Amino acid sequence: MAAITAAQVKDLRERTGLPMMDCKKALSECDGDSDKAIQWLRERGAQVLSKRSDRETSFGRYGIFASFDPPKGAMVELKCESAPVTQNEEFIQLANDLARQLATGPGAATAEELLAQPSPSKPGVTLGEQKDELFNRIREVFNIGRFERIDGACGGYSHNAATVAGVLLHVEGGSPELAKDICMHIAAMRPSALTTEELDPEEVARERAILREAALQEGKPESIVDKMVDGRLRNFYAERVLLEQQYVKGEGKDTVGKFAENHGMKLKRFVHWEFARQQS
Repeated sequence: MAAITAAQVKDLRERTGLPMMDCKKALSECDGDSDKAIQWLRERGAQVLSKRSDRETSFGRYGIFASFDPPKGAMVELKCESAPVTQNEEFIQLANDLARQLATGPGAATAEELLAQPSPSKPGVTLGEQKDELFNRIREVFNIGRFERIDGACGGYSHNAATVAGVLLHVEGGSPELAKDICMHIAAMRPSALTTEELDPEEVARERAILREAALQEGKPESIVDKMVDGRLRNFYAERVLLEQQYVKGEGKDTVGKFAENHGMKLKRFVHWEFARQQS
């Protein structure tokens, strides 16, 4: 067996980011061959991962790529086991790399397809290998949850505090700055739909029935009740429909739809996700 020098261990540690003792063990097992040692470490990490794959991943963050040039957007939910890992720089990089590749690459129908594609930040490495290398260092399970790609100009925003939220907004016209501002509005106000037509018809029907019964209980004539209900539904729409909500960053009382129109921007679609479990 070849003697393992401190310099070899140091070099392998710099290449892998793994603990010194792990690197020394790998070099010993591979007779000092660094490339074989890296492969040994990967295989050993895969064995550990397979034993832990059923662990709960209820924390995480959203990787977002939102661009006007190229006109592409994507959001990827990357999940982990504990809140501190969500602030790890390499975890954040992986989430954003997943989103960038999904947006600018050929697309993917499954997480496995996405992970097989090259990493935007690590030449010669796939996203799957990047994910596995990070697992080897942190020893937490990572899972890809939801992911969405939009072909068109996009704004994006992620909020990573007590509530973890991600927003991706497809627009025409306007600017990246305005699109991001409206994404921040979406994260704060949580609209259910872009337009009134996109609201769940059953939800609207239930609200209409409630408002109609309330008007009748007030003693309003049957002949005007339906017109009254139509008027009161505007408040319901103003709470749940993005284009009808009052814009939180506006100086006046403009709705989001009016604000966007005044700035030459058409809102086409938005994606808003939150983690069910709050993080601390």
